[in-house]
Amino acid sequence: MIAIEACGGSHHWARLLQSFGHEVKLIPPQFVKPYVKRGKNDAADAEALCEAMSRPTMRFVPVKTADRQTALMLAGMRDRLIRNRTQLANSIRGYAAEFGLTAAKGICKIEPLLERIAADETSHRF
Repeated sequence: MIAIEACGGSHHWARLLQSFGHEVKLIPPQFVKPYVKRGKNDAADAEALCEAMSRPTMRFVPVKTADRQTALMLAGMRDRLIRNRTQLANSIRGYAAEFGLTAAKGICKIEPLLERIAADETSHRF
């Protein structure tokens, strides 16, 4: 059995080791930390992982399939794009309000606001 601290890249390595026939357990870092007895180094981390893995009540992270990771990555990127779009829309709305151009909330209200900014004779200040 191989224990790996769950972190960036750990699912890739777990899948690779599983493909060689090994049983792999991923342990969340916050569950390993209490078992580190001395400074942070590879030997101390390995000892802490062994100690944590031997505990009967230890909770493990299931190894994600590549398909599952891809789906989660796409969902995360979509969330980030929506968050960035909302931040940009709110910034535009805020800057426009500084020049007396207001718009209601909602992403669908930004395009008409941008058209009003473009048509405004005083918009050269933007």
